[in-house]
Amino acid sequence: MLTEFDTTLPSIRQVQNLIKHTMPVEFKLLTGDVITGKVLWQDPHCICIADENSHQTTVWKHAIAYIKPKS
Repeated sequence: MLTEFDTTLPSIRQVQNLIKHTMPVEFKLLTGDVITGKVLWQDPHCICIADENSHQTTVWKHAIAYIKPKS
């Protein structure tokens, strides 16, 4: 099981870039649910996203179908 970040992975760098630039994103989950907001943090297992009302949702990475920057 992964216990620390491998910052050589493009997926880790991409999410870190979304956090750094506070870009709004759309998460589509494997359940079909869609969550939009800004990524606050990630760890080896989860990503936290805050919606427009600053409500935070922690999502397990294995539940994510895709992450798409919103324009």
